[in-house]
Amino acid sequence: MTLARGVALAALGVAVVAVAWLLMSGDGGTDYKVRFQTATLLVKDNDVQVGGRRIGSIKDIELTEDNEAEVTINVSDEFAPLHEGTRAAVRATSLSGIANRYIALTPGPQNAAKIDDGATISADKTTSPVSLDQLFNTLDPKTRHDLQQVIQGSATWYQGKGREANAAAKYFNPALSSTSKLVQEVVRDQRAFEDFIVNSSSLVGAIAERRDDLSALVGNANATSAAIASENASFDEALALLPTTLRRANSTFVNLRAALDDLDPLVAASKPATKNLTQFLEELRPLVDDAVPTINDLRFLVSTPGPSNDLTDLTKQAPKLQQTASPAIKASVQALKDSQEVIDFIRPYAPDFVGWIRDFGQGAANYDANGHYARIQPIFNTFSFTDNPAGGVLTPIGEGHRLDGLIQGQLTRCPGAASQPPADGSAPWRGENGNLDCDPSQVLPGP
Repeated sequence: MTLARGVALAALGVAVVAVAWLLMSGDGGTDYKVRFQTATLLVKDNDVQVGGRRIGSIKDIELTEDNEAEVTINVSDEFAPLHEGTRAAVRATSLSGIANRYIALTPGPQNAAKIDDGATISADKTTSPVSLDQLFNTLDPKTRHDLQQVIQGSATWYQGKGREANAAAKYFNPALSSTSKLVQEVVRDQRAFEDFIVNSSSLVGAIAERRDDLSALVGNANATSAAIASENASFDEALALLPTTLRRANSTFVNLRAALDDLDPLVAASKPATKNLTQFLEELRPLVDDAVPTINDLRFLVSTPGPSNDLTDLTKQAPKLQQTASPAIKASVQALKDSQEVIDFIRPYAPDFVGWIRDFGQGAANYDANGHYARIQPIFNTFSFTDNPAGGVLTPIGEGHRLDGLIQGQLTRCPGAASQPPADGSAPWRGENGNLDCDPSQVLPGP
């Protein structure tokens, strides 16, 4: 046997041993167990990511004796081992799709202790997903039924009232401006306002003791309001005659003083029913004393000498504001109608837009000892390089061919292709007639 043949056989033996070792060693990486309160929609082979980059996958999901989800993950050797302080959260890749969740890791500091292979990251260092069904399950049947009634009642309330609601919305902005100034004046004296809130609790307690009487009062007031509403024309006429009536009733009010003496027996008979009123008035007195400056300031807010400096002047200018704003609102409505076609065109791109918002911050999510960094790859395609014994030569590339390499790899995805296709086939979207210039086969990997 020659020396060359012996070397060749030895090299072949080394290659066979290396291949056998690779086949027997499996996929490599480091396994960890991560516990969650729930592993909803997690399946095997889902991604394990750090800063939006895949660093491993889910190997197994089991239920522990204390009813926690124990997820076994495999982290590639490039990113192992993990360190103490590592946290995990279950995230969704998009708002649509089935089983489209992954585990996002937030690695602990590099100077912390290493986590051993096969160690467990406890549930207090993980964040489980919360679905909308879990929120509704916290409500008892009566509360869910009442919530349904509120939603249905709101729909009934606004049914056929769109024009009236639009007319009321015209005065919403002036009302908010006036209310804002009023609230600022009310809360200017924080001490008085605080005392008002504290003492109001006593008032509410006293009212609560008379809740049956108050319920009857509200019921009677409702019936009274309904009766007044049914006599709208008569009520309007009565309001027009009210000033004259008040002037003619002046003499009656003067003679009312004598009638007050006749009310003394009634007051004496009412004293037993008002035995608790003394304590209430004693507690109300500090509130009234503290409210004097606030009411005084409120009086100047409502009416102050001079032009355009109080709430009354602002209210008088509200009709002029409505006349000025009405054409602008009509123009805004027309602009919204004209933009409907643009909105219809943009709507299929909602999954792509949501995905861009979600992944925008992940482009610079990687970090090292110096902080966060982003990977940027500049591409210069203006010259071609030719090497020869005399030295390299840069040859200019024509303007028509400078983007050949970039255009060749450009994707033509359809709207909605930024997430896994839903079961109803609504994405990727090919247009109303199915002839949109895009490639429906260019979708994300996975189920």
